[in-house]
Amino acid sequence: MNLENYRNYCLSKKQVTESFPFPSLPYVLVFKVADKMFTATDVNTFESFSIKHDSDTIDLLRSKFKAITDHTYFSNKHWSKLLMNKSIPDKILFQLIDTSYNLTVAKLTKKKRNELGL
Repeated sequence: MNLENYRNYCLSKKQVTESFPFPSLPYVLVFKVADKMFTATDVNTFESFSIKHDSDTIDLLRSKFKAITDHTYFSNKHWSKLLMNKSIPDKILFQLIDTSYNLTVAKLTKKKRNELGL
């Protein structure tokens, strides 16, 4: 996966926006659904990207893929960092983005999901 594939895939999801919201981290591109972040990456390097994860399955995934690591800035209980060292197949990377997006949508109120058509 490259940065363009990552960006296009994220933007293909319903009601997704992109922004650079962190003044102290001007190259961090964030993707949100209903103003809730579900993934982010540094566009200068694309060495990794962050995702929300399912706490029930993340330990299994981390044992299988060493490139799924604890997050530096966000809670490790809810977030992981995926290193872009080509050790995780693109199919799995896309599935992990899907999971992150779906977890974020699931946390929205029913009213908000209905308003957004999600």
